[in-house]
Amino acid sequence: MRLALDATPLLGQRSGVGRYVTGLLQGLAEAAPDLHPRLTLFSVRGQLPADVPATARRAPGRFPARLLRPLWARTPFPPVEILSGLVDVFHGTNFVLPPAARAGGVVTVHDLAFLRFPETVTGDVEHYRELVPRALRRAGAVVTVSEAVAEEVRAEYGSIVPPVFVAPNGVDASWAGAEPAPPATLKRLGIPDRYLLFVGNLEPRKNLGMLLAAHRDARRADPAVPPLVLCGPAGWGDRWSGQGPDPDHVVLAGYLSDGDLLAVVAGAAAVCMPSIYEGFGLPVLEGLAAGRPVLASDIPAHREIAEGSATLLPADDPDAWAASMLALDGLPGTAATRRAHAAGFTWRRSADRHLEAYRSVT
Repeated sequence: MRLALDATPLLGQRSGVGRYVTGLLQGLAEAAPDLHPRLTLFSVRGQLPADVPATARRAPGRFPARLLRPLWARTPFPPVEILSGLVDVFHGTNFVLPPAARAGGVVTVHDLAFLRFPETVTGDVEHYRELVPRALRRAGAVVTVSEAVAEEVRAEYGSIVPPVFVAPNGVDASWAGAEPAPPATLKRLGIPDRYLLFVGNLEPRKNLGMLLAAHRDARRADPAVPPLVLCGPAGWGDRWSGQGPDPDHVVLAGYLSDGDLLAVVAGAAAVCMPSIYEGFGLPVLEGLAAGRPVLASDIPAHREIAEGSATLLPADDPDAWAASMLALDGLPGTAATRRAHAAGFTWRRSADRHLEAYRSVT
């Protein structure tokens, strides 16, 4: 099988989709070392990162997506093989599937935030209203990262949905052995010795205003509640919902390198993920893999991932979140049980499900 996939999410600071593509490539290198997927870039800028597996190679062509998308909205030309070379399968890893001359198409739909919570997404993501149904009509198979999203896609798009393959995200084995950051690293990052942690884009869907309000209330009740660290890209929109961060007790750590992120998560008193909506929620899984207590919003994706290993709380109840912050030592589970649960989520398992999708369209 000759496979090409959209590797554009690997460029620049990696969001959740970028980390998905990274993990998928690692899983494919283990599951199918002779596959040698071609990494197609819909960009004329940027170089592939050094952590791309040696089994993968860059496809020969490049072209900016901003020029291709208007063409592909009106015509099936140019076919994606002009960029990828001749392949049997093209995988659109990020909601969009370009037209192909002969290759079978697979598209990953990570979530339906652009439909469920359109007020929380950027203008580019709003275009998914047109791009996703177009991709579903072109595709021979769809990949979702959770059963929750699979159900939403079937319910929303009905008869145009091809067979759906659920391939949950994985977590790298390095998380199981993660060690807390040493004092020198924390000092460099401006992070205190003890802290609560949020990981992700600072965007409206992450519900940070509620988290800040809960943290403020918890500290008023007990000043020993640890400061809150927010790490991740700056995001967009009204990130705080009027609840601006307290500079004395909230640290904006920004985007962290993979090594720093692993150590910072491993040292957190608890990982907090208050999103109003997620397709998966990778920080929940990574927090559990590092053995840390996790406070997460009680939404379908988090319930599916955590399976009782995290403390799930209503996304609109700051009092419940504050109460959990005041009782960190009493949170259920142990480091060993959390790690054992997360160990069931591997990129190899995810890659195996992707390979089933690829084979179904050849």
